[in-house]
Amino acid sequence: MYWIIGLFDDETEETIKKIWEELSVNSISFYSDEVKDARPHITFGSYYNLNKHEYIKMMDDYYDDKQSIKITFNTLGSFLNYQTLFLAPTITNELITFHSNHHKYFEKFNSNANEYYLPDQWIPHCTLANKISPEKLSEAFNYCLKRNHTIHGSINEIALLESVENTTPNLEAPIIFSKPLKLL
Repeated sequence: MYWIIGLFDDETEETIKKIWEELSVNSISFYSDEVKDARPHITFGSYYNLNKHEYIKMMDDYYDDKQSIKITFNTLGSFLNYQTLFLAPTITNELITFHSNHHKYFEKFNSNANEYYLPDQWIPHCTLANKISPEKLSEAFNYCLKRNHTIHGSINEIALLESVENTTPNLEAPIIFSKPLKLL
């Protein structure tokens, strides 16, 4: 499995990691421990199979002149039947266009794509807690509702992750390629 993710500026990343840490310390969610070397992000695409060498070459070319994207998180949300809590960014033309243009450029790979990340089906989000009980989801929501404030930041880097087969219960999905975006 492969994921295309947008990584945040340092301050935004640290703010979200702090939320993960607080949820863990309070025994509400251990999301940051479920994925080795997890970094806060927004997923732009996901693929079941991929010619990664071709994809990386195309990513390197395509993102060579792309600019970072301003992002504002001011919404908490949850996916039905998934017990996931997330921060949702304000939907801007810039964000939707960035996502849509990505999928147009990489269209030849869409036959192996996870449909939830394709245009017109995508719900941009940054996960705070995942696969927790309904009781813990409610607790996480209430905790974050009281704790959080609007987060202003930017997506400054695009990365390709690849899942690694392992025998541990934690998911390993290291970055196999990343490209910084031009800062605004």
